[in-house]
Amino acid sequence: MGSEHLGDRLARLRRLAGLTQEALAGRSGVSSDVVRKLEQKRKHSARLPTLHALARGLGVELTALLGDPPGVPSTGDAEPPQLVAVRRAITPPMFAPPPEPESTERLTAALLRKEVAEGWTLYHSAEFATLMDVLPGIITDARFVAAVGDTDTRAAGQAALGKALQLGGHLAIRLGKTDLALSALERAMTAAEQSSDPLLPSMIYNSVAWNYQRQNRLDDAEQVAVHAADGVEREHHHTAEGVRVWGGLLMSAATSAARSGDYETANEMMRTAEAATRRLATLPSPAEGRMISVFSRSSVRIERVRLAVQHARPEEALSLAQGLRLSADTPPSWRTWLLLDVARAHADLGNAEGAAQALERLRRIAPAWLRHHTLAVSIVSDLWAGASRPPGLRKLARFLGVIN
Repeated sequence: MGSEHLGDRLARLRRLAGLTQEALAGRSGVSSDVVRKLEQKRKHSARLPTLHALARGLGVELTALLGDPPGVPSTGDAEPPQLVAVRRAITPPMFAPPPEPESTERLTAALLRKEVAEGWTLYHSAEFATLMDVLPGIITDARFVAAVGDTDTRAAGQAALGKALQLGGHLAIRLGKTDLALSALERAMTAAEQSSDPLLPSMIYNSVAWNYQRQNRLDDAEQVAVHAADGVEREHHHTAEGVRVWGGLLMSAATSAARSGDYETANEMMRTAEAATRRLATLPSPAEGRMISVFSRSSVRIERVRLAVQHARPEEALSLAQGLRLSADTPPSWRTWLLLDVARAHADLGNAEGAAQALERLRRIAPAWLRHHTLAVSIVSDLWAGASRPPGLRKLARFLGVIN
């Protein structure tokens, strides 16, 4: 149902719940006017706090209301073989011997870490089809290394297995498979607790919090992130790795607070996180920063822009984004979110040309991510329905399938 309009999806779910528009508005705390305009397709998008509230009123996960990303639509058919293979690798069959790697002669912990890092690079580049092809082999290799050799080798293998299963969880979330994601993350946590990396369990808690957000379990998500952040602050505040993991968890907690409607608490958390990024300049840089946590001044500022946009503060969002210099290790996925939010802020201020320019820039630097985001479709749909259509909008609308 990836091509289904948000208004059609909302109306269908509302009828399934046996609710009138007014009843849904009352249960959600959203105005009847917003519900009506969405269902009548006079509004093509809504802010995440509004969508979370509507999902709570409907009693569904956020993903049921958002629909699938354009790149991975649901058709009602059987899952594609690549996804079945990923599912089988994450949750292998009971009472069956584990599969062995194709070749074990040169399979070392160092090579395994490289495989996992390359998998995360594919993820951050939105190369999800390729990642589905290679991830089962990475998980199989990790399970093998985690089961053989001396104690240190097995512990390193468990660390790699934890990161590989965490990657499987992130991929499953992106594909709208939140139950599969939780299974992957539960197994990742088991591996992490037997690994050589004391920070890995907290990193996986961050992923669990994200999965809870997608399931509209915002209180659970915030509680998990805060609990894990407190533990990291107590035990690892003196290392760059610890600061990065702690900062990522604090950002996650802030996101949950913001989506629950508490922008002030969220903004205070984000300011605390941004101040903490200054500590990173005084500490030795980790060898594999992206494998630890995407936490830097750039990532915090990107998230602050996002929260401002989601809470109808477009001027504040553009002010935060102005002059932002992204660090070299900022992944394409985060650059994507920044440009999408800048486009949304311009659209909210009636600057259709500025919105189209931001989206066109995104199309040039990260076309796969642009196609993947339902927000991009919503923004372009809103612009296409507007009174004036800026140069380049038709190309974007065709690229995203808004028009033929």
